[in-house]
Amino acid sequence: MALRVVEWSTGTVGRHAIAGIDARPELELVGVWVSNPDKAGRDAGELAGLGRDLGVRATTDRDALLALRPDCIVHTAMTDDRIFEAVQDLVFFLDNGINVVSSGPVLLQYPWGVLPEDEVERIHAAGVQGGASLYVNGIDPGFANDVLPLVLTSLSQRIDQVRCTEIADYSTYDQAMTMTELFGFGRPLDETPFLLQPGVLALGWGSVVRQIAAGLGLTLDEPLVERHERLPADQDFDTVCCHVAEGTAAALRFEVVGTVGGEEKVVLEHVTRTAPAQAPGWPRPARGDGCYRVEVTGQPSMTVDLHHHGEHGDHNDSGMIMTAMRLVNTVEAVVGAKPGIVTAVDLPLVTGRGLAS
Repeated sequence: MALRVVEWSTGTVGRHAIAGIDARPELELVGVWVSNPDKAGRDAGELAGLGRDLGVRATTDRDALLALRPDCIVHTAMTDDRIFEAVQDLVFFLDNGINVVSSGPVLLQYPWGVLPEDEVERIHAAGVQGGASLYVNGIDPGFANDVLPLVLTSLSQRIDQVRCTEIADYSTYDQAMTMTELFGFGRPLDETPFLLQPGVLALGWGSVVRQIAAGLGLTLDEPLVERHERLPADQDFDTVCCHVAEGTAAALRFEVVGTVGGEEKVVLEHVTRTAPAQAPGWPRPARGDGCYRVEVTGQPSMTVDLHHHGEHGDHNDSGMIMTAMRLVNTVEAVVGAKPGIVTAVDLPLVTGRGLAS
């Protein structure tokens, strides 16, 4: 019998999740939640751009969807600007005995050491008491910097450092709030965007550093180290969702570093441009406009670049697809997992079984 699934939101990730749920033979889409009343009553297939109806109408009625008693909610709603409200939403689902796979808040990818211990226990206990599991993942934070680097370290004889890097041109990334409010692109360099407030980088990506460290049996120094560098635009230009004026912030490179005895052992790095030619001295993908890079320094030293692009060539579109499908493809495993918060190391091997037909 197919697992009954509700998709929560139909934005840039959610529409790909709907397509993915429809493609998986062991999943049945039974409901769709939307925040925009204008989308209510529209068919899920239309909202996902599938060109055909799926026979499931979107709704803003949360209680009606919970009354369907789904086996799992695929939660892809925007959480970057409402982290703690989103946590409450997830706890509510767990309290009601519904398993959840979610793209955020990303700090729940591995919350130990990121959130206060009593808050982690509260979320975990909601799952245990409700008999439901919560898995937060995607591509970054997610597969590119949890499963991929940890599997790569299985080839190591000695590990000196693990570095996970996202290298991307965000000029086609259609998320205005993230681009302007979080990253500060198009804003004066003397303004400090939300992402660069003290502690925020470690809040957003500390889960990555801490999960890799836990997988390697490392006890990190506290606190994690944050570093960043910004560069201005050398001319006016437009991205798909915002204008960047000459002299305003146009490129950002940051690191979240876990050290042991002062030695850098686990590094999460982002290199974000808003035009391809920017910051020539910063790391670049070997080809294309973006990649996820894992570097394990030691014996042996290894580098893996995960290049990606959508069928129409855009890497930001494929990033959204990978985030959606990392969630959708884990639904069956998460439903079968132990109750509470689960992470990538708690799940069996997850594949795209059923998608190659």
